[in-house]
Amino acid sequence: MLVEVIATSVEDAKRAEQGGADRLELISGILEGGITPSWGLIDAVVKAVSIPVNVMVRPHSQSFCYTAEELAVMRQDVRIIRELGAAGVVFGMLTPENRLDQRGLELLLGVSGALNVTFHRAFDDAVDQMEATRILLEYPQVRTILTSGGKKTAIEGADCIEQLVKLTENTPLTILAGSGLSLANVEELVKRTGVKEVHFGSAVREEGQALRYVDAKRVAAIKQLL
Repeated sequence: MLVEVIATSVEDAKRAEQGGADRLELISGILEGGITPSWGLIDAVVKAVSIPVNVMVRPHSQSFCYTAEELAVMRQDVRIIRELGAAGVVFGMLTPENRLDQRGLELLLGVSGALNVTFHRAFDDAVDQMEATRILLEYPQVRTILTSGGKKTAIEGADCIEQLVKLTENTPLTILAGSGLSLANVEELVKRTGVKEVHFGSAVREEGQALRYVDAKRVAAIKQLL
């Protein structure tokens, strides 16, 4: 079972690795659902840990619908993230009708090179998660979908996540379940859905608080459970 942990600082990253996290999602603005971190932070985190670092590319938290200028900024961020040695990038974009924005996706994939690409929880705002998955299967560079199954939490979206796991079986695309997961409920989710990758934020932080540091012991407890 792959355990991905959100990091917002070098300290978070080191503690997550110490606890046994398999991969990091590096973001800023955790209370906004994650926005692009600074290049200086990306560089420092990549150098501080040996586990893969996937970096959020999201210029703002207003919506997942981006202007041409915003997409140009995101393309430049992806280029820099590649140069800084990160393992992957995390992004997602929708049309005003809440369908997957293939043009925007292709613009970013065009500069992603060999980076592992995760399509983030913009996916959960799409009108049809199955349709969005079938579209993403057309893009081999996209390796992962981070999703709560179209619901507020992954537990609430478990039925959809189970369908997504089946839809992507024997394909290069992996479902990464996230949102509201904790030591208390992750085992249930894994059993119900068959998901192979899980994503944690506040539940592995000190006192379960989003604005506190990652707690290595909480990460270790989840790794031990799974």
